Amino acid sequence: MNKSVFNPDHQQQDVSSKIVAGLERISEVFKTLLWEKAKHIGLSPIQIQILIFIAYHKHELCNVSHLAKEFNVTKPTISDAIKILNKKEMIIKDYSSPDSRSYTILLSTLGKDIVSQTDDFANPLKSLVSNFEKTDLDKVFSTLSELISKLNKIGILKVQRTCYACKFYSKNNDSNYCNLLEKTLLNDDIRIDCPEFEEKTN
Repeated sequence: MNKSVFNPDHQQQDVSSKIVAGLERISEVFKTLLWEKAKHIGLSPIQIQILIFIAYHKHELCNVSHLAKEFNVTKPTISDAIKILNKKEMIIKDYSSPDSRSYTILLSTLGKDIVSQTDDFANPLKSLVSNFEKTDLDKVFSTLSELISKLNKIGILKVQRTCYACKFYSKNNDSNYCNLLEKTLLNDDIRIDCPEFEEKTN
């Protein structure tokens, strides 16, 4: 038997393959929801993703180099998207950095308005997820956050800002602990995208 995760016969024999196939289906949902917003607004999906990212992340992450890593695309792809957003007056290039060759990307008033129209694109999925029992959600979230951390460790996921990869995180016996907040972290406290994240150096 072909043991591809996409072979339905193999999936019946292997729950891990079913889960991977399921994650692939969910990734298609994100693409579909994002494309619907993109067509309505007249932007590409990556342009919308860039605007939303800039709206909710600190300035030092809002540059071409980091955005390329964030969305796992080339710098020229990000640069092309930025050129269009700049031409449409949705962003502002801030050259106040000490490095005159680089710039930070800020949202213009129009850019902020576009974000307010598009950052709810995943809400249909969230509304369905919210209907599950909390104990089930806790289990899924725990597994998902660990999976993200492991994907980052093996280099498939280039950027992540979860507690597990943060320099402030430590494991005390069986408990998760944040040395910045000085508190034990329950499952609900683990973050997928932490604003205070600083990558471990070792």
